[in-house]
Amino acid sequence: MTGAAAILSALNAAVLTVDRAGAVTSFNPAAEGLLNIGAPQALGQPLSRILPADHPLFGMIDVVREQGVNLTEYEVSIETPRVKLPVVVAQLSPVGDRPDAVAVMLVPMTLAREIDRHLAHRGAARSVGGMAAVLAHEIKNPLAGIRGAAQLIEANVDAGDRELAALIRDEADRVAALVGRMEAFAGPDGLERKPVNIHEVLNRVRKVSQTGFASGIAFLEEYDPSLPPVPGDHDRLVQVFLNLVRNAADACPEEGGEIVLRTVYRHGERLAVSGSGRRVHLPLEVSVQDNGRGIPEELHRTLFDPFVTGRQGGQGLGLALVAKIVDEHAGAVAFESEPRRTVFRVLLPVDTEEGGAR
Repeated sequence: MTGAAAILSALNAAVLTVDRAGAVTSFNPAAEGLLNIGAPQALGQPLSRILPADHPLFGMIDVVREQGVNLTEYEVSIETPRVKLPVVVAQLSPVGDRPDAVAVMLVPMTLAREIDRHLAHRGAARSVGGMAAVLAHEIKNPLAGIRGAAQLIEANVDAGDRELAALIRDEADRVAALVGRMEAFAGPDGLERKPVNIHEVLNRVRKVSQTGFASGIAFLEEYDPSLPPVPGDHDRLVQVFLNLVRNAADACPEEGGEIVLRTVYRHGERLAVSGSGRRVHLPLEVSVQDNGRGIPEELHRTLFDPFVTGRQGGQGLGLALVAKIVDEHAGAVAFESEPRRTVFRVLLPVDTEEGGAR
């Protein structure tokens, strides 16, 4: 493998080149994955056999070839019988030593946009925490008085009125339980960070899940065994991934349900914080993948907001709590979803003392 070929193979971005006739002359492994076609099937074929003939990418290739300029286009959709990518960044450049040849790089934007949205709206999670503290203080105490009064009435009235008093008591209990769930957003005020082995967290989550709500679901584990520790709270990280696995289990089909727990270390990966000019280093990626029905498109933008749920009978607080705890750990959470494949990715920092040499 030549030096240039080795570099192309190592890139995470999909890169291909086309000659003056529009035939594909190189096709790196990331392009194989992104466009769901192998290099042997792509090389030597017209690009129009891979992408629709009327795709805007062909017009961009013509501009680059004719004018010899670099061209970048944001929010380009890629839809073929093999793949559907709603948004990618397309970067095109002339290949200097090959007349009329054009290099095309395609970078999916879905995950980056979701992470950027999470980082840009961290204040919302903190606002929810403040609201929860107010609810706990201002509502729970009066509710206790209402419930106590209902119990007294229930003991001193006839059967007809006793039913109404019991209804008041039960409704007070229901509201108190809801406020109790919201209370989780109020604390803790300060997170005591210690080095946490994320695989110990995931093993705990898997065991709890398999002995309860996910007993009939197959678990696959794809772990990078050399991950450094995460600075954080073990129990609250268990809560994050238990919520994600519970949602995945709820989405799985009754037969053939499968959940994949995966960890990866992303060397040198940094994310821009929207509007701040700041970049954060979140190299540790933990993902929870299921083969369920997928998340409805209309819920994608608000999925991490409180009281948003796609599950019948759900309270819509699990993912909001996930976002808050991940935020407390200076991380980010994002998802991508289609039928039979939904992936939630949690990106976390590593412990600087033990992970800095990696």
